[in-house]
Amino acid sequence: MIHFPAVRQGPLKALSVRLAAAVALVFGVVGVVYADREGYRDANGDDVSLLDCFYYAVVSLSTTGYGDIAPVTDAARLVNVLVITPARVVFLIILVGTTLEVLTEQYRTSLRLSRWRKNVKDHVIICGYGTKGRSAVSALLENGFDKQHIVVVEKSGIALRQATAAGLVAIEGSATRSSVLAEAHVKNAKAVIIATDSDDASVLVTLTARQLTAGKVRIIAAAREAENAPLLKQSGAHHVIVSSATAGRLLGLSTSAPPLIDVVEDLLTPGQGMALAMRSANREEVGLSPRQLEPLVIALIRRGRVVSLADPGSVEVETGDLLVYVRDDRNPVGPTSIS
Repeated sequence: MIHFPAVRQGPLKALSVRLAAAVALVFGVVGVVYADREGYRDANGDDVSLLDCFYYAVVSLSTTGYGDIAPVTDAARLVNVLVITPARVVFLIILVGTTLEVLTEQYRTSLRLSRWRKNVKDHVIICGYGTKGRSAVSALLENGFDKQHIVVVEKSGIALRQATAAGLVAIEGSATRSSVLAEAHVKNAKAVIIATDSDDASVLVTLTARQLTAGKVRIIAAAREAENAPLLKQSGAHHVIVSSATAGRLLGLSTSAPPLIDVVEDLLTPGQGMALAMRSANREEVGLSPRQLEPLVIALIRRGRVVSLADPGSVEVETGDLLVYVRDDRNPVGPTSIS
């Protein structure tokens, strides 16, 4: 099941509001009739009671009109013309409007689903909307990625509601099932980010995604334990992020070299200071050492691989290289930050 971001109040809420309005209208008419009860008579010529007023209001507003209670004075008939008849029209609008709104909402959802299936491509699929999944989405949005090109796959109802509340399209189901990933149009995706809660689930999702895409879609997976990283790569993941090892190294650095933690946090936190960015090498930069370039270049990406700058004097920039550099992120301009 595909869940779209909510753009208006739900049908149940709309129905409740309309039902409350209908009940309030009934009580309003009862009050008007009861206040002028001397102007009404039933078929036996008796005076009307409070129960008779409720009965008259209901059959009048529902256009049933049995005629066993009728206004007999001019004032009562004038009230029927000026108050009860318009109230009857409003009552019908409330009832018909509720049905139309529910049907319109269903049609709108069907139309959005059809349009989404037709246009979805070059999107990023997030498998799992827990802490890691939400952080991945935040990083994509901070780097200027369009929210409409992010699809969340999650089986938890709470996580699904969080994703749709954040304005994301969410697909309900387990990402380990090929039918669910097919519903997410994984073959047309730009990348699949696997952020499940367990390594065994990550392996299954990776295998399923690789089978459906034949390795043509980039797969990035998170692993809790470093020993499972080779298994994920063998399963088809192009990149594996070991969360426990990364957290452990940061904890160790916080003890042995506390200032380094501040630097890492600065690089990873957008809009506060330094940030990592990437751009293509310019023609005039080809043949130069990375240390001669501005701003500070810390890595080269050449044909999909990282070129070591341990000895920058022996490395020259070549055509097609990607430059990874540090920039001031307090007033970001130019290439997109990748921090």
